[in-house]
Amino acid sequence: MRPRYRVLAVFLCFASVLSAQSAPVSQEAGGASHFQLYGGYTWLSNTFNGTPGNRQPLNGWAAAVAFPYVWRGLRFKIDTAFYRGTNQNAPQNGYFITGGWQYDYRIGRETLFGEVLAGDIGINQNWGPNQVPGMTASFTTVTGGGLDTPISKRVAIRVGGDWVYENFALIESLQNTTPYRVPGLPNFFGRVSTGVVWKF
Repeated sequence: MRPRYRVLAVFLCFASVLSAQSAPVSQEAGGASHFQLYGGYTWLSNTFNGTPGNRQPLNGWAAAVAFPYVWRGLRFKIDTAFYRGTNQNAPQNGYFITGGWQYDYRIGRETLFGEVLAGDIGINQNWGPNQVPGMTASFTTVTGGGLDTPISKRVAIRVGGDWVYENFALIESLQNTTPYRVPGLPNFFGRVSTGVVWKF
């Protein structure tokens, strides 16, 4: 089993244990805690090989599931995102699998949320400038938040923003996988997303 699938399996097992516990009275409409299913568009501020002078954003999709509250607005969340593009003559096909905590706070009809997530990011091997080979997996963290605006009892429009960290490096060759970094290779990214949340 590939490491990134093991990460997803661990998140799913952990989440099932949490959801099996009795959910406390929540801040959601009606006083009942719900699962949340999210899907939408996402924008990443740079490509993975976007050195100074060669920076450009990536577009993609995002999906997430958040589980009923475990304590006063705090819930466990699994988040995925996929980005696809080209920069410096190299494909940029990156995907994230992360899990962590989301905290919700209601203000009137709106719900503000913050999130702290960690997990794995994978990418095609020839992502470096001019298709130089690189690492295909890295640890990643995602911190940020957003706003849910309800359009019905069960559906809301979500807008969010995050600060993303990863630690990809290039490698000497497919035979010699010693990692190295070139000046300006990005570690930090901004991420903006918008889509629909369904509560069930």
